[in-house]
Amino acid sequence: MKHKHYVLALLAAALASCPAPAQNHIFKNVMQMPVRSVAPGNGDDVFVPVGKYMAAGNYEALSAWFADNLEISILSRESDASRAQARQIVKTFFETYTPRSFNIDHTASRANMKYALGTLKAGGETFNVTIFMSSKGSLYKIQQLKIERF
Repeated sequence: MKHKHYVLALLAAALASCPAPAQNHIFKNVMQMPVRSVAPGNGDDVFVPVGKYMAAGNYEALSAWFADNLEISILSRESDASRAQARQIVKTFFETYTPRSFNIDHTASRANMKYALGTLKAGGETFNVTIFMSSKGSLYKIQQLKIERF
């Protein structure tokens, strides 16, 4: 416990010694960077940024998590798509149905696969969202994204 306090004190001292404009610049850059991968280990950690991007309707940051090719199904329109095609499909969906909130309702995992069921409230409607992710090494990527009316 003492070690934690020591590390926090060092971090606070380091931040206090930086000039304010530099801090703001660094903070802005960090907050705007999409999280692209999370090492496997903590069960649901990969869904934290993905959920944040779904809730915000941030199709660009969300598409950074897409595999090179993935299965995408939006309102019963299914297709195998490249990352760029899937990005455009999700962009169109978010433009039509502006997201208000997204909650992960259930997660499960096995070996290098993770699965989440969520609820998206967008455009005055409620949608069920299914996300399948798999890892190659320490990087998780979305292999399948499905959005259906509730």
